Amino acid sequence: MGKRSGDLDASIVSFLSEREKVDAAEVERWLNERSGLLGLSGRSNDMRELLRLAEEEQDKRAQFAVDLFCYRVRKYLGAYLAVLGGADALVFGGGIGENAPEIRERICREMEWCGLMLSPDCNRAAVGLSPEHAAKISTDESRLAAYVVAADEETWIAKETVRCLRTVYS
Repeated sequence: MGKRSGDLDASIVSFLSEREKVDAAEVERWLNERSGLLGLSGRSNDMRELLRLAEEEQDKRAQFAVDLFCYRVRKYLGAYLAVLGGADALVFGGGIGENAPEIRERICREMEWCGLMLSPDCNRAAVGLSPEHAAKISTDESRLAAYVVAADEETWIAKETVRCLRTVYS
C-alpha cells in the first residue's frame, strides 16, 4: 500500500502506544498515513519516485520498498491462485499496474509454475492505455493470460449510479 501498513497483528497498536508513549489515535495515524511504501522507504509512497531513487541514487530503502512490494503482490497472487484453483487471466490496473512495466515484470518473474509468461515487448508497450482498451502482456503460449487495463473508476461509479437510479425510479 502507498501509505498504510497492510497486514498487521492487531496488538501492534497497543504495543506501539505504550512503547512510544502516544495514544492509540496517533499510532493509527502512523499506520494509515506513514506506513506502506512511505514507511519502508522513508521518502515517498510514489512508485515512480521510488524506482528513480533506487536507480539513480542507489537508495537502499527505496529499493527495499520496491522489492518488498513486488514480493508481497507475487505472494498474494500465488495465494489467490491456490485458493481459486487457478485463473483464466491476471489483470493489472490502477496507477502502478497501469503505468509501471518494470513492476509488472518483477511481480510476474518466476511465475512460470502457474503458466504465466510475460512478453517483455508487450509489457513495455502497455503504458498510457485509454479506458476502452486492454493490452495483453503475456505470451501466446502462456496458460495464464495477463492484461493491463486502464482503471476508470469515476465513469464506472457514474454508470452504476444511473443504473441504480433507473431501477428505483422506473
